Amino acid sequence: MLDRIRIPAVHPHDRPTPIRPFTLMLVVSSLAASACTAGGAARPVGSSSSIAVGPIATELEVRQAGYRLQAPIQRTVAVRDGGNVIIAGGLDSSGMTVGGVFVLHPASGRLTTLGSLAVPVHDATGVMVGSRLFVFGGGSSSSTDLVQVFDPATRSGTIAGHLPVALSDLASATVGGTIYIVGGYDGRTARREIYATTDGRRFHRAGTLPVGLRYASVASVGDGLLIAGGESSHGPSSAILSFDASTGKVHTVGRLPAAVGHAAAFALHGDVFVAGGVDASNDPVSTVTRIDPLAGDVTPQPPLPGAVADTAVAAGIDDAIFVGGEGGAGAVDRVLVASLRAIPPAPPSTSPASVSPAGSGDAATTRPFAGLLVIADRGNNRLLVVNARKHIVWRYPSPNLPAPPHALYFPDDAFWVHGGRAILVNEEENDTLIEVAYPSGKVLWTYGHPRVPGSASGYLQQPDDVYPYPGGGVVVADAKNCRILFIDQSGRPARQIGRNGVCTHDLPRTVGYPNGDTPLPNGDLLISELNGHWVDKVTPGGRVLWAYQIPGVVEPSDPQRLADGTFMVASYARPGAVVIFDRTGRVLWSYHPTGGPGMLDHPSLAAPLPNGLVAVNDDFNHRVVLIDRRTKRIVWQFGRTGVSGARGRLLSFPDGLDLLLPGGAIPLHVDFSSARARRGTP
Repeated sequence: MLDRIRIPAVHPHDRPTPIRPFTLMLVVSSLAASACTAGGAARPVGSSSSIAVGPIATELEVRQAGYRLQAPIQRTVAVRDGGNVIIAGGLDSSGMTVGGVFVLHPASGRLTTLGSLAVPVHDATGVMVGSRLFVFGGGSSSSTDLVQVFDPATRSGTIAGHLPVALSDLASATVGGTIYIVGGYDGRTARREIYATTDGRRFHRAGTLPVGLRYASVASVGDGLLIAGGESSHGPSSAILSFDASTGKVHTVGRLPAAVGHAAAFALHGDVFVAGGVDASNDPVSTVTRIDPLAGDVTPQPPLPGAVADTAVAAGIDDAIFVGGEGGAGAVDRVLVASLRAIPPAPPSTSPASVSPAGSGDAATTRPFAGLLVIADRGNNRLLVVNARKHIVWRYPSPNLPAPPHALYFPDDAFWVHGGRAILVNEEENDTLIEVAYPSGKVLWTYGHPRVPGSASGYLQQPDDVYPYPGGGVVVADAKNCRILFIDQSGRPARQIGRNGVCTHDLPRTVGYPNGDTPLPNGDLLISELNGHWVDKVTPGGRVLWAYQIPGVVEPSDPQRLADGTFMVASYARPGAVVIFDRTGRVLWSYHPTGGPGMLDHPSLAAPLPNGLVAVNDDFNHRVVLIDRRTKRIVWQFGRTGVSGARGRLLSFPDGLDLLLPGGAIPLHVDFSSARARRGTP
């Protein structure tokens, strides 16, 4: 059982590493966005004008780092370890196999010696498992079956196991905690096997390639691998293969523009990029190809700064680092940095938005928001971060991230905080709050006792909608305790609105089972009460500024304020509704289909996006949808209508969402935590 954990002061070494949450710097004109005209005047809610929704055009930019390696290297292993890159083994400029292990700090170019592998190898492959580097196969004068482990903490390398066969020229990637070894060369022929392991000691054959491949380009995407190019017994290949880790099946999904081997592959925001390599004439190339693994589209990208093969690549959330390689005249000492950049958009159109048909689900091709959407997928006890192309770019918990102090259970809402460097979550039926650093997965603090409800200090009972609050700490609708609870920045209850266990609408004395408590910039709160079906605006002390039973709203859920001063609330019912009303309680707009694919089933949150669309958690339909207010049509959705699941793009009772814009802006609520972070407090 976890006692309440004090929220510590966030010192620099404790904070999640600042990141650029999305490098696609597409413009959502301002946080107020579509509620205002270009001149800043408020636009009426019923206005027919609309900001066009179109694709976010991006391309890969690869540039030389402002430094070089201390010595040339090729055919090395390079893997990401947080913000740093671990480099191991390879061939030096004289063609000698080396076993040194180093850490590269990409921001400064500083290279630090960590130690050595147990056995020097080149043409190996490697992955990080926890804090340790696993290196598979490779060789020197011949291929080896060794599985080596290097521990940066002890600065030592050991032999941890053996591959089923001796292999060099192999590739690897991790999917859901399982490491997959693809192809390779056994000294006589290129191999067809795809092996799987979770510990580096026990292996099983998970799939089979159509032909034997060595020097293939491999990246993990979703629940499988994308395998592009490589060398077969007949020369370089142009095939793009998809491996489904759940079934073990391998399918050809496309072709590269030209056959290539010895190339590097990495995934950024759901797409796979294949860079460099050698062509059919065995010459290094500078080509870069972008592959959309969902649509199968293949798009040429701007070339590398120079031709290179056998470079090692270490991909992070927003960028990839290329280390060394062979440039045609031997090993090179170059370091390249790759990231996505926006292609300047066409002049804005004043025509209505071009959108996919309502209910089109996964067939939708528009990208109606910039940045990243976090989804509290409560039925699957997980958090997902997705982009507008419906690629899952992060999930929590994950075998690749630190385990939470207690099993994540019933994450009901999730909100970006600290400028997108963390996510604040309430676990409704777990009676706990948790804040998780993004993307490291480190737990920053918790409050409550898992599965132990209560109202005493340190206890909660069905907490809902935990938000950062001005002055430090958080505010939460502690639903079954029928109170709005304020927790200070030291992690202690500071005060509350309502009386424990008295669940009637009589603010500020009592609150009728609150399920929403959205803070406004001045500290006022928007509260939704299930008992009596009230939506209230109250001062920080609970004094009622107004309270309404909104027409058409059966059970009000999570009221939000729009940029023009009106308000939005979801009706948690079947059929559900989204309603916009003014400060007098008058309904100005509603979305309330009673049948068909547009009907909502117990929507728990409706939030206005900066471009005028409305994001909705459609809980019992197991989907998140975006609704065009002008046409009242669903223009984008994640999840399959009425189908609960955990694989692919399926969701199960998604109950929370929040948007993170490029640059760290959080438009759907006030990120009071960012100001606290600048002052050095949590």
